[in-house]
Amino acid sequence: MSVPLGHIRRCLEGAVPAVIATAAADGTPNVVYLSQVHYVDESHVALSYQFFNTTRRNILANPRATVQVVDPVTAAHYRLQLEFLRTETEGPLFENMKAKLAGIASHTGMSKVFRLLGSDVYRVLDIECVLGDASCETTAQPHLLPGLRACLACLTTCSDLAHLFDATLEGLDRHCQIHHAMLLMHDKAHERLYTVATRGYPQSGVGSEIRIGEGIIGVAARELTPIRIGFAAREYLYSRAMREGFEKGTDGGALETEIPFPGLADSGSQLAVPILLGPRLLAVLYVESPQELRFTYEDEDALVVLAGQLALAMELLTHAAEHHEDAAAATPPSAAQGTPVTVRHFAADHSVFIDNDYLIKGVAGAVIWKLLRDHLETGRIDFTNRELRLDPALKLPDITDNLEARLILLQRRLAERCAFLAIEKTGRGRFRLNVGRPLQLSDMQDR
Repeated sequence: MSVPLGHIRRCLEGAVPAVIATAAADGTPNVVYLSQVHYVDESHVALSYQFFNTTRRNILANPRATVQVVDPVTAAHYRLQLEFLRTETEGPLFENMKAKLAGIASHTGMSKVFRLLGSDVYRVLDIECVLGDASCETTAQPHLLPGLRACLACLTTCSDLAHLFDATLEGLDRHCQIHHAMLLMHDKAHERLYTVATRGYPQSGVGSEIRIGEGIIGVAARELTPIRIGFAAREYLYSRAMREGFEKGTDGGALETEIPFPGLADSGSQLAVPILLGPRLLAVLYVESPQELRFTYEDEDALVVLAGQLALAMELLTHAAEHHEDAAAATPPSAAQGTPVTVRHFAADHSVFIDNDYLIKGVAGAVIWKLLRDHLETGRIDFTNRELRLDPALKLPDITDNLEARLILLQRRLAERCAFLAIEKTGRGRFRLNVGRPLQLSDMQDR
């Protein structure tokens, strides 16, 4: 090719509409605007298939097409000679293009018209610059590589997962000017993601959950691929008041058991990157901005590299917490003072309430309930990750489910909701339960 495809990736961001020219079997030409030209690899692009129109009929009869794209910075025009190969109607490529098209449709007021039917994959035969200067500088933004390097350097100093999560989001804020971000861990047993760390939001939203396949985060998790949207798309946004429902307490009142998702109410750009260890999904890194077209393919590439290093660091720190313990430090428990507090536990989903205030549910709920019962029965305050993992009564998921992350979630929810209850890390694989007020436990078997 006269011009490498990687050299013009900026032209494929959708800032300037592309044009496609096709010909019917009898040679009759047809030229129309095109919603998406998607970079697949150095030899292939994918075009959005939305309507069974003249372009579609022509491609099926004559698989050659010419597409013209424009560099939004240099205004150079490039002509791509393409050969149609296949149409994909599911999978990572399709879902990625579907999300981007939803943003474009919303931005242009065409949400009721634009609907992706398939991703047409083409082989790139040649690229030539037909207007402007192809030699103009098109390298990545200068801040990305230094910013990525600084973020990666921060990871090497982390001694536990909590520090790792916070250092990652702080690094993105400080070094990459990404001010709204969150980390969500994968709950394989329940096919969900739960928030363990956030930055840039009025409320932390720690403990909020997203179903696999729901919104941009859930789709990125399901397809194991990064998904980036440059314009707000309604079906990929998350409402701050999002709830799954209400659970009934014994007094007949409605007890909320969902935590509001902390995302921006008016998100202009979104990028979700799965954190993978081989084929296994560990978590999702999600960033967003009120600015449209904030994240480019360079940002996506940088965050994919960061996610890869995060996966390795998470695995190492999790292994250390689960399999190695520091020596225990004997500390006598301090006496609880003040008005007694009622802690209620619902066995159906292990949801836990402090008086009528919802705290947590699921694995984290089962853990805090065990800790509180042991504390009241024996006076214990020091515990280990290992004993939780081996306790058959907890029925914890298999070892691939990150217990350390659950404890971080629990620790942060307690810090937000209960000034008199706290979990304090006392060493590798060890932690302490601090209880500041008398407790009354109530196990609610039925709802």
